[in-house]
Amino acid sequence: MSPRVVLVGPMGAGKTTVAGLLAEAWGVPVRDTDEDVVAAEGRSVSDIFVDDGEDRFRELEKAAVATALAEHDGVLALGGGAILDADTRALLAGHRVVYLRVGLSDAVKRVGLGVGRPLLLGNVRARIKSLLDERAGLYEEVATHVVDTDGRPAEEVAQEVREVLG
Repeated sequence: MSPRVVLVGPMGAGKTTVAGLLAEAWGVPVRDTDEDVVAAEGRSVSDIFVDDGEDRFRELEKAAVATALAEHDGVLALGGGAILDADTRALLAGHRVVYLRVGLSDAVKRVGLGVGRPLLLGNVRARIKSLLDERAGLYEEVATHVVDTDGRPAEEVAQEVREVLG
């Protein structure tokens, strides 16, 4: 079993929204690894970061991604930082992975003030820029396709994903 597609990208790229649209169009289930971690832990991502730290969250995320890649056959959306782990990147090899690329301006607009996003404490725009700069190469490394999302509605992005996947 393997996901029909795995969506990666930074916060604000539209992964969750596009995943839902793709799943609906294809008539398959949708899964989000951040939601899997929240369900397993019984608390929010923010609470895990605050109570246990980012390292603990990344451990939980790594396990959630490995499980989802092995068990899920629908659309899978990964948390923005999932690709930081080398083992996770290795697990993505052989899967159809679409990087939803977003620029700084659109990411900031979509994320807003970062409420509930623990990595955005402080200057939201500067943190998003830093995260985009740090992670862009890793998203490109794991992606089999790249779809730009700037200035585009989620429906249009989902349609392009369907087209590039054939």
